[in-house]
Amino acid sequence: MACCVEVLALVLLIVTASATTPDTLQKFPLLMPHVKPERAETYFCTPIRIDPTQEYYITAFQPNASMDTAHHMLLYGCETPGTDEEVWNCGEMALAQPGIKSAAVCGSGSQVIYAWARDAPKLVLPEGVAFKVGGKSPIQYIVLQVHYASVEKFKDGSTDDSGVFLYYTETPQPKAAGVLLMGTGGRINPNSVEYMETACTINEDKVIHPFAFRTHTHALGRVVSGYKVTRKGYADEWELIGKKDPQLPQMFYPVAKDLVLRKGDTVAARCTMESKRDRTTRVGPFNKDEMCNFYIMYWTASSEPLQKKYCFSFGPPLYRWQKQFFSIPHDASVIPASQGPRYHHHHQHHY
Repeated sequence: MACCVEVLALVLLIVTASATTPDTLQKFPLLMPHVKPERAETYFCTPIRIDPTQEYYITAFQPNASMDTAHHMLLYGCETPGTDEEVWNCGEMALAQPGIKSAAVCGSGSQVIYAWARDAPKLVLPEGVAFKVGGKSPIQYIVLQVHYASVEKFKDGSTDDSGVFLYYTETPQPKAAGVLLMGTGGRINPNSVEYMETACTINEDKVIHPFAFRTHTHALGRVVSGYKVTRKGYADEWELIGKKDPQLPQMFYPVAKDLVLRKGDTVAARCTMESKRDRTTRVGPFNKDEMCNFYIMYWTASSEPLQKKYCFSFGPPLYRWQKQFFSIPHDASVIPASQGPRYHHHHQHHY
């Protein structure tokens, strides 16, 4: 299935050349090239190379997938891809399909720019906000990763073209978009409620405006919440960025309130997990494992987004908020009735 990535770049250039004016919003399909995953829990990647002589500004993402086929999809911006194959296995610890090369998603410069799951709809960025790619930007390739939790629908010989349509313009946009991905490692004990938590301090001299958030867990997630935390003497001030039931469509939702993040502010995220299993569940790539992710999509008036792309902790039992903060919101694991089912479990850990 080897194919030169340069060929994919030419396709992008042809689409670009068809624009009638510089302001025309154009559409480019980044889709799986009719792959046939043979094993459940397969992760496939496919890339496009962006024209290094021209900068493009992505302003919207339209998914082309359904949750009965794709468990989730991620778009990564890369300086270099994990390999020059047209399709490769890219699930790290996940099962690899024989006959197809295995490699990381990115060879260098990895950052998430979009994520989709559970039949989430199209995402349109606010006016003037865009992800800058190509040209002199650090994103020289965009790699689509699709997780196929089940392969039942492919047993009749059918193939898959899941992916994302990218809407973009060549006209520079005044606000640079970025994504901070927060997550944890760790484990969930049998028949228990566990808080999987992470936190990081912003150390860059930029003013960050979160405008959307996304939650992601597997089956055990009940509530995922994210906050801005400001230290006030011996107290912490918590401002909600977003909170959601991760069993709802895992789309990017508007933030709870307008706020800004500045140097010295801390961002914190919690996944409330409820296990009725008789086994330990660990963070991992398979559907039977768990994940705890909170995505913050933001814009900044700076020409480039944060250099910091990820905020991860070891998770339970090695890391908990209580080791870092003076106080914790009492409703961090409660969803408002308007957003889905309530979760009232106020289990606290003891040390």
